[in-house]
Formats: sequence, structure tokens, C-alpha cells
Amino acid sequence: MNEKKVLLVTGASSDIGIKIIGEVYENYDTIWAHYNHESEALKHLKEKCGEKLELIQADFSSVDSVKSMITVITESGKFPDHIIHLSAPKFRIQKFVKESEDAFRKDYTVSVDSIISILRALVPRMVKNKNGKIIFALSANTIGMPAKFQSSYTVSKYALLGLMKSLAVEYADKNITVNAVSPDMVNTKFLSEIPELIVQQAADNSPLKRNLDVEEVAPVFKFLLSDDGNRITGENISITGGSF
Repeated sequence: MNEKKVLLVTGASSDIGIKIIGEVYENYDTIWAHYNHESEALKHLKEKCGEKLELIQADFSSVDSVKSMITVITESGKFPDHIIHLSAPKFRIQKFVKESEDAFRKDYTVSVDSIISILRALVPRMVKNKNGKIIFALSANTIGMPAKFQSSYTVSKYALLGLMKSLAVEYADKNITVNAVSPDMVNTKFLSEIPELIVQQAADNSPLKRNLDVEEVAPVFKFLLSDDGNRITGENISITGGSF
């Protein structure tokens, strides 16, 4: 990467977000690190990265909160050149008929509506600069058939997949790349509401006989942010350890 740039990471307090920022912060003048709830890990990362890490709070289930975050960013003049969208409600297991309509709406609002609003506000600056990179964190559920009992989660991830593909086509001639990363189950606090039996079954069903670690996922985001990823767009990159 030849120039210092500005990065926005939504869901930066996640284990993957912390790892990515820790790996790439030296490449940026400013990193907007979005979070909903306070995180000790994010505070420690702030100590490492210093003033270049701008912590910004927003509840993505609230339209007004998302708008307020966008206003802070745009009024600062520090428009992101690169955006990573990690935000999602905590992963859970639930049968379709028992999943509430409110749960479907919340998943969609947090995962999809939020980034649509953010990109509508920030992409025009990327177009003006003829430079930008956007990366969505999806799921192995978008590769082949999804796992059972994850309907609201899967619906939101497929919506993001459609958004990614559409934006990649629309902005390919503007030097803006739009991609997605779809890992299999990763050992993070995102799984805290999943029964241990389900987590272990996922590990047993993997050719690796274990779930993925954050260290195996973050490098793909780092690559897509780098100049080496400049000619990759519209791709949903799977990280499954050999599962198909």
C-alpha cells in the first residue's frame, strides 16, 4: 500500500475486528473502529494504535444511531477509503417456526440496513477519488447449502452477498473493489450463545477436526485491503478448511 489511508471497521470490537486492525493499523492515518458495547480488547488496541484509532459507538439496530455515526464521520472530513463490515447480532441456533419475526427484522437491520446507509453516505467520496475497497464478512452458509436452524442469520448473509455482487458490478469502473469473506465456524465470542455440543459437532465435521481460529481468517481481509487485491472484485472467498 503506497499511501496512508482511512479505514472504517464496523463491529471492530469482535475478535476478528481486533485482529485485523492490529495487523493493518500501520498502513492507515485513521481507523474508525465502530462498536456497540464497550470492549476491553478495543481499549487495549487503542493503547497500541494511539491517536490514529478513532473509537465510535453506534447501535446498528437503531436507524438514528447509524445516522449519528455517519454524521460524525462525514463532519470530521476523514472519509474512509476502505470499509470492512463485520457487524452482526450474536450467532444463535433456532428452528425456523420458532424464530420470531422481530429476530428476522433485527438481524436484517443490524447486518444489512446499517451498511446500506453507511455506503450510500460514503461511497460517493470513493467514486470522486476513484479509489476504494469494501469487504463484507459473510459465512460459509453462503457456500453451498447452509447449516440447519440458522434461517435469520442466513437470510441476512445472503442479502449482503447480493449487495456485494451488485456493488462490485456497479463500481468496477470506478476503481472500487467489493468482496466478501465467508469463513466456516470460527472460535470467537460470537459463538457465546451456541450450545457447546453444536460447536463441537461443527469441529468434528470439519476435515481439520477443529473450528477455525481468528489467525486463519484475518489474513484474507488483510490481503484484500492490500495492493495485491486491487484486481479482485465481486468474489465471495470461502475459508472452510476443506469443507464443501
